[in-house]
Amino acid sequence: MGLKRMLAGCLGAMALLHAGAAVAAIVEISANDIGGQVTSENGAEAGVWVIAETKDLPTKYAKVVVTDDQGRFVIPDLPAASYKVWVRGYGLQDTAQQDARPGKVLDFKAAAASPKEDAQNYPGMYWYSMLDIPRPEEFPGTGDKGNKMPDTMKSQAQWVDTVKNMCQSCHALGTRGIREIPKVFTDGYDSHTAWAVRTQAGQAQEYMATVLASMGPEKVYDLFSKWTDRIAAGELPFAKPERPKGIERNVVFTMWDWATPTHYQHDAISTDKRNPRVNANGLIYGSSEESSDLVPTLDPVRNVAGTIKHPYLDPNTPSSTDAPRGPSAYWGDEPIWDGHTSIHNVMMDEQGKVWFTARLRPPANPDYCKQGSDLPSAKVAPQATSLRQLSRYDPATGKWDLINTCFTTHHLYFDDDANQTLWTSSGGPGLGGGIVGWLNTKQYRETLDNVKSQGWTPLIIDTNGNGKRDAYVEHKDPVDPAKDKRIAASFYGIMPSPVDDTIWGQAMDRGFSRIDQPGYIVRVVPGPDPANTALAEVYQPPEGTFGPRGLDIGLDGVVWTVLSSGHLASFDRKLCKGPLNGPTTAEGKQCPEGWKTWRMPGPQFRGLDASGSANHAYYVWVDRYNTFGLGANVPIASANGSESLLALVNGELVNLRNPYPLGFCTKNVDGRIDDPDTGWKGRGLWSTTGTRASFHGEGGKEASPKVYKVQMRPDPLAH
Repeated sequence: MGLKRMLAGCLGAMALLHAGAAVAAIVEISANDIGGQVTSENGAEAGVWVIAETKDLPTKYAKVVVTDDQGRFVIPDLPAASYKVWVRGYGLQDTAQQDARPGKVLDFKAAAASPKEDAQNYPGMYWYSMLDIPRPEEFPGTGDKGNKMPDTMKSQAQWVDTVKNMCQSCHALGTRGIREIPKVFTDGYDSHTAWAVRTQAGQAQEYMATVLASMGPEKVYDLFSKWTDRIAAGELPFAKPERPKGIERNVVFTMWDWATPTHYQHDAISTDKRNPRVNANGLIYGSSEESSDLVPTLDPVRNVAGTIKHPYLDPNTPSSTDAPRGPSAYWGDEPIWDGHTSIHNVMMDEQGKVWFTARLRPPANPDYCKQGSDLPSAKVAPQATSLRQLSRYDPATGKWDLINTCFTTHHLYFDDDANQTLWTSSGGPGLGGGIVGWLNTKQYRETLDNVKSQGWTPLIIDTNGNGKRDAYVEHKDPVDPAKDKRIAASFYGIMPSPVDDTIWGQAMDRGFSRIDQPGYIVRVVPGPDPANTALAEVYQPPEGTFGPRGLDIGLDGVVWTVLSSGHLASFDRKLCKGPLNGPTTAEGKQCPEGWKTWRMPGPQFRGLDASGSANHAYYVWVDRYNTFGLGANVPIASANGSESLLALVNGELVNLRNPYPLGFCTKNVDGRIDDPDTGWKGRGLWSTTGTRASFHGEGGKEASPKVYKVQMRPDPLAH
């Protein structure tokens, strides 16, 4: 009798569990949603992704959500169309695709994945962290007759900074198209030679040759070929990612195709950073850098992608078609890039006009930029060349203004001062001569005089400590306590402070800049006559970290950057205790107390300090106005190693991964509020595919760059 009672009790419990599972599977949806539940032989599958995609709209469209703790999902607000819907998640095989239209409930039964199958869906850093890094004792390099690294490669940190900020930043290293060598490069070659051949493929050949020379080509071929050999032999990543948890399950990724598979995008813009209500529901604009003169656009309301042709001033403006190239595994001898304008960055002003850093002409500057000019800035720091200039597009009229600057431009951001000053970075010392440039847009709008409206200044540190700019020694000269000192650092990231009149910038570390100078964040006080009065302060990241890239500032005045050591970092100058000028500040080692760092999630390269991470972020953006829904002043890093956005919320990093298409790689984030009265539905982040080679990721040659809208729901089933 006791056994019968036990069996009856077990059967009753199983029935209750089954009934509970059935109840849990009930999902409330509207006529515009698709919902359901994901289970496997282990029960409900929590924290896996459900993807819906359609080709029925004017451009390809997809949406990705995450299941809740009972495996339930709701894909909200889908345009009327027929969708392919499937499940992807760590530990699971991708499910078969089901056909559905909005208003339908679907259930998925997922099957377990083998370790090899599972690893194919890991973020790229889990694969590229398998790459061997030269040991600390191998530095500095001893040349071709020694360890195959040049003597200018002085430390392991410099090597890692180069891999991340010169390789990973343009090509998502861990993607399948990188970790597996295409057959066209292996036929007749060993893997070492195959790497030498593949790095000459395509129109980035010259750029890659420069990077390889800084690292030592033979050393790179040796380490990278051994990495891909081990993968080809079946070696799998030594670490495994976690499924989304907590609020990470509330994210919704919506994506649209734009541009073409042969064109890549660097950035996208939706609004004015200073006022996220500008351009509500309006077009998104992109920047095609070297690949095209066509500015891609997206109408997210009508789901329509388009292009606008960017003009240039001089018919002799260099073209990407002229770049040296080798045969591509994907495109053969075809020069797929045909851009002249090299549009790097795009911003929007308070009027909804769109501004670009773009090449308008050959590098040689006009006379008003050079020695002997009457321009105040040219008297201080004459400029012989400029590699990019500025442009402005008016969506209302379709009119372009081409602004011929003397200084090289790279990133650009508007100040909220009386002159609506547009500040620009130049990218690096070799690109911009160690200066920071600006355009007085108020004056330009009134006069259209691009000569008198522009200015620039060298970066001068107050090393004599008297609080004003005096005669200075050049950057190669030793500090003279009686004089100020110029530094060669040029801004890569740049941002006017929202709390005072200062301008902050970020200068790249040795791996990117290829000069013997650490990476800094830089504070500039322009003064009343910036060309002659601007003073700078430099700050190195704290001990054990390195490689700042990108910069933004919250409404609280805290400065944020990301580090190639695998950290998100903040700097608060208000916490500084020691002197911030004088001869001891030229190295930037003052105020370590101003820094805080957070280790990015993911594995570290084997043998390296575990306090860092193999993860890499291209840039950082601060959500000043809570456009995303996680709070005001939340920093968000474009973490391409983890194929995610990383948001710091209450001191913890929230990892928002987009798993489709594999190889999510973005270089910027922008936030817009379309309708403040509709909660999470009326706001969101915007970004775009940033890799130079979308065809290295999922989809291959058919993969176009994408526009991403990222939203945060209050829970995984909100609709």
